[in-house]
Amino acid sequence: MSAASLRARYLGDSVATASPQQILVMLYDRLALDLERAQKHVAAGQREDASEQLQHAQAIVLELLSSLQVDAWEGGPRLAALYNWLIGELVQANVKLDTNRIASCRQVVEPLRDAWRQAAASLAGAPA
Repeated sequence: MSAASLRARYLGDSVATASPQQILVMLYDRLALDLERAQKHVAAGQREDASEQLQHAQAIVLELLSSLQVDAWEGGPRLAALYNWLIGELVQANVKLDTNRIASCRQVVEPLRDAWRQAAASLAGAPA
């Protein structure tokens, strides 16, 4: 079995056995990584690579938005509005190869990722 197929199998197993909180953190981790990579590709003039990363970031935010239960908690509508804003910014960042928009998205996503990671860790440590 090749290293790539072993990695894919490990990743698949990790996702299959992850809790919903862990999956959310994984999505945010990848979203932050996509934004970081996109910013580097734009700075290097690598339009196609930047576009690929930004499109993947958009897909993650769309998934986060579609799985959000807006009415489940009072912050739901604000988080939905934030996701919609992110989608718009990511589209414009891709169209214009705008590093400032990517940086703005990162300033929103990275603290959210850290907060979700902390929340997931505290849930994992809570008694069942």
